[in-house]
Amino acid sequence: MRRLPGTVWLLCLVSFCNDLASDMVVPLIPILLASVLAAGPVALGLIEGVAEAVASFLKLWAGRHSDQASGRRKRLAVAGYFLSNAARPLLAFAGHWASALLLRAVDRVGKGVRSAPRDAMLADMVDPALRGAAFGLHRAFDNAGAVLGALAAAGVLYWLGADVKLVILASVAPGIAAVLLMMAVREPAQHVASEPLPPLSWRALGPAMRRILAVLGVFTFARVSDTFIVLLGYQMGIGTIELLLLWAVLNLMKVLTAYAGGGWSDRAPRRIVVAVSWAAWALGFWLLCGAQSASGLWLVSLYVGAAAGLGEGAERALIRDYASAEETGTAFGWYYFLVGLASIPAGLAFGALWQFGSAALAFSFAGAIAALSALAILGTVERREASAGV
Repeated sequence: MRRLPGTVWLLCLVSFCNDLASDMVVPLIPILLASVLAAGPVALGLIEGVAEAVASFLKLWAGRHSDQASGRRKRLAVAGYFLSNAARPLLAFAGHWASALLLRAVDRVGKGVRSAPRDAMLADMVDPALRGAAFGLHRAFDNAGAVLGALAAAGVLYWLGADVKLVILASVAPGIAAVLLMMAVREPAQHVASEPLPPLSWRALGPAMRRILAVLGVFTFARVSDTFIVLLGYQMGIGTIELLLLWAVLNLMKVLTAYAGGGWSDRAPRRIVVAVSWAAWALGFWLLCGAQSASGLWLVSLYVGAAAGLGEGAERALIRDYASAEETGTAFGWYYFLVGLASIPAGLAFGALWQFGSAALAFSFAGAIAALSALAILGTVERREASAGV
């Protein structure tokens, strides 16, 4: 880890603070919907699906825009972090699930503006041989912020006797820190094409890149939001504070495996690392089908967190492996765009299977998609950039 530049660590700290703020709020959304706004799994699926879709449409634009001139990536990242952390605390004032949907969408607009440029910045900061480690470390910090955010929310609820809305408002403080730290990040030198970039087109991507992106898009139908695990616990009768602790521990497991998985993908074929993660995720979803008690849910959630974290850095490094230096932002933009395109039908399908069938049916469906995606990613061709010119 000491071989990674200081700018990587600072960018990781930005994500840590942002996720601390975010995860003081996000695990409370299903509880807010169920207990205050009287909404069910379909509403949660719609909110999470629309939120991710809105973000992803913007990620394609932001990624492409950031490739077209030097200096744009940092400006877009700062603007995105500011927008998210301005909108998220306003969920405390939501009086209907539709207003929660709107605010969650605005929050994810910020994510859409920042994510592809930030990931492109991170790729520009490191040698290709350390790319998996850098993205793994970034995901570890991201998940560590989620751990602390959930613990902070639980602490405020327990020791101060505050309600859910006050916890959401308290997320302002780490959000401000994230924006200020992002402003302090020094943007690395960027490869800017000497000729204007060609028109944005799916066909302009290489066949291998298109196949990788298509598989990642399909996997979105398995990548259900962790908020559904919280909803499962809530329906079991688990209390709010314990659910926040569950969320924290689930994300702690991601912290413990994210850097290791990213580093492993620098030494082994990345598609193997991703496939192992997705196959393990599939097993975790199937195990959730049989979770009947709080202790069972805790054990399976620990496993799901570890499985999810293992492939997070490798997935992003895999995208960069197939992108040219001049179109790094565009490649990440396509990645996030396709994931978002699938998010609305994926969220609605999962929520509908749950509400009109059962939680077990919904998790079984997600597990099947994860298993098929793991097989599909194994069929892709590995590509590594030999030069250090990132």
